[in-house]
Amino acid sequence: MANWILGVIGGSGLYEIDGVENGRWESVSSPWGQPSDQVYRGTLSGIEVVFLPRHGRGHSISPSHLNYRANIDILKRCGVTDILSLSAVGSLREDYKPGDFVMVDQFIDRTFAREKSFFGQGVVAHVSMAHPVCERLAHMAADAADALDVKVHRGGTYIVMEGPQFSSLAESKLYRQWGCDVIGMTNMPEAKLAREAEMSYATLAMVTDYDCWHEEEDNVSVTNVLEILKGNADLARMTVKNLIKMMAKIEREPTMQGIETGLDFALITPPAARDPEVLKKLDAVAGRVLK
Repeated sequence: MANWILGVIGGSGLYEIDGVENGRWESVSSPWGQPSDQVYRGTLSGIEVVFLPRHGRGHSISPSHLNYRANIDILKRCGVTDILSLSAVGSLREDYKPGDFVMVDQFIDRTFAREKSFFGQGVVAHVSMAHPVCERLAHMAADAADALDVKVHRGGTYIVMEGPQFSSLAESKLYRQWGCDVIGMTNMPEAKLAREAEMSYATLAMVTDYDCWHEEEDNVSVTNVLEILKGNADLARMTVKNLIKMMAKIEREPTMQGIETGLDFALITPPAARDPEVLKKLDAVAGRVLK
Protein backbone atom coordinates (compact mmCIF):
# COMPACT_ATOMS: atom_id res chain seq x y z
CA MET A 1 0.00 0.00 0.00
CA ALA A 2 2.49 2.58 1.21
CA ASN A 3 5.02 4.22 -1.08
CA TRP A 4 7.11 6.04 1.52
CA ILE A 5 10.89 5.84 1.49
CA LEU A 6 12.18 7.23 4.78
CA GLY A 7 15.60 8.79 5.09
CA VAL A 8 17.01 9.14 8.61
CA ILE A 9 19.95 11.45 9.34
CA GLY A 10 21.49 11.19 12.77
CA GLY A 11 23.88 9.33 15.01
CA SER A 12 25.88 6.34 13.87
CA GLY A 13 23.90 3.84 15.97
CA LEU A 14 20.45 4.69 14.63
CA TYR A 15 20.48 1.92 12.06
CA GLU A 16 20.71 -0.71 14.82
CA ILE A 17 16.95 -1.22 14.90
CA ASP A 18 15.54 -4.67 15.55
CA GLY A 19 13.63 -6.10 12.65
CA VAL A 20 15.36 -4.34 9.74
CA GLU A 21 15.38 -6.79 6.84
CA ASN A 22 18.05 -6.99 4.14
CA GLY A 23 20.15 -4.38 5.93
CA ARG A 24 23.33 -3.48 4.06
CA TRP A 25 25.79 -0.64 3.65
CA GLU A 26 25.88 0.91 0.19
CA SER A 27 28.12 3.54 -1.39
CA VAL A 28 26.28 6.24 -3.33
CA SER A 29 28.31 8.75 -5.30
CA SER A 30 27.36 12.39 -5.71
CA PRO A 31 28.50 15.07 -8.17
CA TRP A 32 28.58 17.42 -5.16
CA GLY A 33 31.50 15.61 -3.56
CA GLN A 34 31.98 13.11 -0.78
CA PRO A 35 29.01 12.46 1.54
CA SER A 36 29.48 11.80 5.24
CA ASP A 37 29.41 8.03 4.86
CA GLN A 38 27.80 5.15 3.08
CA VAL A 39 24.08 4.73 3.58
CA TYR A 40 22.57 1.81 5.45
CA ARG A 41 19.52 0.54 3.59
CA GLY A 42 16.91 -1.97 4.61
CA THR A 43 13.20 -2.62 5.01
CA LEU A 44 11.10 -2.44 8.16
CA SER A 45 7.37 -3.18 8.24
CA GLY A 46 7.44 -3.10 4.44
CA ILE A 47 8.85 0.43 4.32
CA GLU A 48 12.25 1.10 2.77
CA VAL A 49 14.47 3.08 5.10
CA VAL A 50 17.82 4.74 4.35
CA PHE A 51 20.06 5.72 7.27
CA LEU A 52 22.90 8.23 6.93
CA PRO A 53 25.32 8.85 9.83
CA ARG A 54 25.51 12.65 9.72
CA HIS A 55 29.05 12.94 11.05
CA GLY A 56 30.22 9.60 9.65
CA ARG A 57 30.74 6.45 11.66
CA GLY A 58 33.11 7.42 14.43
CA HIS A 59 31.91 11.05 14.38
CA SER A 60 34.91 12.31 12.43
CA ILE A 61 33.36 15.28 10.59
CA SER A 62 32.61 18.60 12.29
CA PRO A 63 29.36 20.50 11.59
CA SER A 64 31.20 23.10 9.48
CA HIS A 65 32.87 20.44 7.35
CA LEU A 66 29.85 18.30 6.58
CA ASN A 67 29.08 18.11 2.87
CA TYR A 68 25.39 18.90 3.26
CA ARG A 69 24.77 19.05 -0.48
CA ALA A 70 26.25 15.60 -1.09
CA ASN A 71 24.31 14.14 1.85
CA ILE A 72 20.94 15.39 0.60
CA ASP A 73 21.81 14.53 -2.99
CA ILE A 74 22.55 10.87 -2.23
CA LEU A 75 19.32 10.51 -0.26
CA LYS A 76 17.47 11.87 -3.28
CA ARG A 77 19.29 9.37 -5.48
CA CYS A 78 18.14 6.61 -3.14
CA GLY A 79 14.54 7.61 -3.82
CA VAL A 80 13.92 9.06 -0.35
CA THR A 81 10.61 10.90 -0.07
CA ASP A 82 10.78 12.02 3.56
CA ILE A 83 13.76 12.87 5.79
CA LEU A 84 13.70 12.66 9.58
CA SER A 85 16.59 14.46 11.21
CA LEU A 86 17.50 13.39 14.73
CA SER A 87 19.68 16.05 16.34
CA ALA A 88 21.16 16.90 19.72
CA VAL A 89 20.33 20.44 20.86
CA GLY A 90 20.73 22.73 23.82
CA SER A 91 17.64 24.20 25.46
CA LEU A 92 17.03 27.94 25.66
CA ARG A 93 13.88 27.48 27.76
CA GLU A 94 13.37 26.41 31.34
CA ASP A 95 10.56 24.01 30.41
CA TYR A 96 12.49 22.25 27.61
CA LYS A 97 14.53 19.99 29.86
CA PRO A 98 17.48 17.67 29.13
CA GLY A 99 16.05 14.36 27.98
CA ASP A 100 13.00 15.98 26.35
CA PHE A 101 12.26 15.78 22.63
CA VAL A 102 11.28 18.86 20.60
CA MET A 103 9.41 18.67 17.31
CA VAL A 104 10.97 21.73 15.66
CA ASP A 105 8.81 23.83 13.33
CA GLN A 106 11.04 26.84 12.59
CA PHE A 107 14.73 27.64 12.08
CA ILE A 108 17.00 30.65 12.33
CA ASP A 109 20.15 30.13 10.30
CA ARG A 110 23.25 31.77 11.79
CA THR A 111 25.78 29.61 9.95
CA PHE A 112 28.29 31.27 7.63
CA ALA A 113 30.87 28.73 6.45
CA ARG A 114 28.69 26.31 4.48
CA GLU A 115 27.43 25.81 0.96
CA LYS A 116 23.71 26.40 1.36
CA SER A 117 22.17 25.79 -2.06
CA PHE A 118 22.30 23.48 -5.04
CA PHE A 119 21.58 26.54 -7.18
CA GLY A 120 23.74 29.55 -7.93
CA GLN A 121 26.07 30.65 -10.69
CA GLY A 122 24.71 29.11 -13.91
CA VAL A 123 21.29 28.05 -12.63
CA VAL A 124 19.49 30.30 -10.14
CA ALA A 125 16.45 29.25 -8.10
CA HIS A 126 14.66 30.63 -5.06
CA VAL A 127 12.51 28.25 -2.98
CA SER A 128 10.21 29.33 -0.17
CA MET A 129 11.40 28.56 3.36
CA ALA A 130 8.52 30.26 5.18
CA HIS A 131 7.49 26.92 6.62
CA PRO A 132 10.71 24.86 6.49
CA VAL A 133 9.36 21.70 8.11
CA CYS A 134 6.94 19.21 6.59
CA GLU A 135 3.92 19.51 8.86
CA ARG A 136 2.67 15.99 8.14
CA LEU A 137 5.99 14.30 8.83
CA ALA A 138 6.53 16.41 11.94
CA HIS A 139 3.14 15.44 13.40
CA MET A 140 3.73 11.77 12.61
CA ALA A 141 7.18 11.78 14.21
CA ALA A 142 5.83 13.54 17.31
CA ASP A 143 3.08 10.94 17.57
CA ALA A 144 5.69 8.19 17.22
CA ALA A 145 7.71 9.67 20.09
CA ASP A 146 4.62 10.31 22.23
CA ALA A 147 4.07 6.56 22.46
CA LEU A 148 7.31 6.27 24.44
CA ASP A 149 8.34 7.33 27.93
CA VAL A 150 9.61 10.75 26.86
CA LYS A 151 8.31 14.31 27.02
CA VAL A 152 7.63 15.65 23.52
CA HIS A 153 7.21 19.39 22.89
CA ARG A 154 5.31 20.10 19.69
CA GLY A 155 6.83 23.22 18.21
CA GLY A 156 9.98 25.20 18.69
CA THR A 157 12.43 27.49 16.92
CA TYR A 158 15.87 25.98 16.38
CA ILE A 159 18.71 28.49 15.99
CA VAL A 160 21.57 26.94 14.05
CA MET A 161 25.01 28.27 15.02
CA GLU A 162 28.20 27.66 13.09
CA GLY A 163 30.25 26.06 15.86
CA PRO A 164 32.19 23.98 16.54
CA GLN A 165 32.55 25.96 19.77
CA PHE A 166 29.54 26.27 22.06
CA SER A 167 27.91 29.67 22.68
CA SER A 168 29.26 32.46 24.82
CA LEU A 169 27.02 33.50 27.71
CA ALA A 170 26.16 36.75 25.89
CA GLU A 171 25.16 34.82 22.76
CA SER A 172 23.05 32.37 24.73
CA LYS A 173 21.19 35.22 26.42
CA LEU A 174 20.72 37.00 23.08
CA TYR A 175 19.17 33.93 21.45
CA ARG A 176 16.72 33.66 24.36
CA GLN A 177 15.74 37.29 23.81
CA TRP A 178 15.08 36.48 20.15
CA GLY A 179 12.55 33.86 21.21
CA CYS A 180 14.60 30.83 20.15
CA ASP A 181 13.78 27.57 21.91
CA VAL A 182 16.71 25.26 21.13
CA ILE A 183 20.20 25.63 19.68
CA GLY A 184 22.33 23.30 17.62
CA MET A 185 24.88 23.18 14.81
CA THR A 186 23.63 20.84 12.09
CA ASN A 187 20.13 21.41 10.70
CA MET A 188 21.06 24.26 8.40
CA PRO A 189 21.54 24.13 5.50
CA GLU A 190 20.18 20.57 5.70
CA ALA A 191 16.55 21.75 5.78
CA LYS A 192 17.10 24.28 2.97
CA LEU A 193 18.69 21.69 0.70
CA ALA A 194 15.95 19.15 1.40
CA ARG A 195 13.37 21.73 0.33
CA GLU A 196 15.33 22.46 -2.87
CA ALA A 197 15.40 18.71 -3.53
CA GLU A 198 11.61 18.55 -3.03
CA MET A 199 11.83 16.16 -0.08
CA SER A 200 9.79 16.43 3.09
CA TYR A 201 11.99 17.24 6.10
CA ALA A 202 11.36 17.27 9.82
CA THR A 203 13.59 17.54 12.87
CA LEU A 204 13.11 15.67 16.12
CA ALA A 205 15.54 17.43 18.44
CA MET A 206 16.83 15.75 21.59
CA VAL A 207 17.62 18.21 24.39
CA THR A 208 20.95 17.44 26.06
CA ASP A 209 21.69 20.59 28.09
CA TYR A 210 20.76 24.19 28.90
CA ASP A 211 23.52 25.71 26.75
CA CYS A 212 25.20 28.16 29.18
CA TRP A 213 22.46 30.66 30.12
CA HIS A 214 21.03 28.72 33.08
CA GLU A 215 22.57 29.92 36.34
CA GLU A 216 21.68 26.75 38.27
CA GLU A 217 22.87 24.24 35.68
CA ASP A 218 26.32 23.26 34.43
CA ASN A 219 27.47 24.85 31.20
CA VAL A 220 27.20 22.62 28.15
CA SER A 221 30.07 20.18 27.60
CA VAL A 222 30.71 17.17 25.40
CA THR A 223 30.56 14.96 28.49
CA ASN A 224 27.02 15.89 29.49
CA VAL A 225 25.84 15.89 25.86
CA LEU A 226 27.05 12.33 25.35
CA GLU A 227 25.55 11.20 28.64
CA ILE A 228 22.06 12.38 27.68
CA LEU A 229 22.41 11.10 24.11
CA LYS A 230 23.34 7.65 25.36
CA GLY A 231 20.20 7.60 27.48
CA ASN A 232 18.06 8.69 24.53
CA ALA A 233 19.55 6.34 21.93
CA ASP A 234 16.98 3.60 22.48
CA LEU A 235 14.15 6.17 22.49
CA ALA A 236 15.37 7.56 19.18
CA ARG A 237 15.47 4.10 17.60
CA MET A 238 12.02 3.26 18.93
CA THR A 239 10.68 6.56 17.59
CA VAL A 240 11.94 5.69 14.12
CA LYS A 241 10.46 2.20 14.42
CA ASN A 242 7.08 3.60 15.50
CA LEU A 243 7.12 6.14 12.68
CA ILE A 244 7.78 3.43 10.11
CA LYS A 245 4.91 1.33 11.47
CA MET A 246 2.62 4.33 11.06
CA MET A 247 3.79 4.88 7.50
CA ALA A 248 3.15 1.25 6.64
CA LYS A 249 -0.56 1.69 7.37
CA ILE A 250 -1.24 4.57 4.98
CA GLU A 251 -0.61 5.45 1.37
CA ARG A 252 1.70 8.40 0.92
CA GLU A 253 -0.11 11.32 -0.70
CA PRO A 254 1.41 14.61 -1.90
CA THR A 255 1.87 17.09 0.94
CA MET A 256 -0.62 19.91 1.41
CA GLN A 257 2.41 22.25 1.46
CA GLY A 258 3.34 21.31 -2.10
CA ILE A 259 6.85 20.23 -1.14
CA GLU A 260 7.08 17.71 -3.99
CA THR A 261 6.56 20.49 -6.53
CA GLY A 262 8.52 23.23 -4.80
CA LEU A 263 10.71 23.91 -7.83
CA ASP A 264 7.83 24.52 -10.24
CA PHE A 265 8.02 28.28 -9.76
CA ALA A 266 11.49 28.59 -8.21
CA LEU A 267 13.79 28.52 -11.25
CA ILE A 268 14.52 32.00 -12.54
CA THR A 269 17.30 31.34 -15.08
CA PRO A 270 15.72 30.72 -18.52
CA PRO A 271 16.62 27.40 -20.18
CA ALA A 272 18.81 29.00 -22.85
CA ALA A 273 21.00 30.64 -20.20
CA ARG A 274 21.49 27.63 -17.93
CA ASP A 275 25.02 26.27 -17.53
CA PRO A 276 25.13 22.70 -18.93
CA GLU A 277 27.76 21.62 -16.40
CA VAL A 278 25.61 22.77 -13.47
CA LEU A 279 22.60 21.04 -14.98
CA LYS A 280 24.48 17.74 -14.93
CA LYS A 281 25.02 18.06 -11.19
CA LEU A 282 21.31 18.84 -10.68
CA ASP A 283 20.12 15.65 -12.35
CA ALA A 284 18.84 14.12 -9.10
CA VAL A 285 17.67 17.04 -6.99
CA ALA A 286 16.03 18.98 -9.84
CA GLY A 287 15.71 16.49 -12.66
CA ARG A 288 11.92 16.56 -12.47
CA VAL A 289 11.78 20.20 -13.64
CA LEU A 290 14.90 20.24 -15.81
CA LYS A 291 14.00 17.44 -18.21
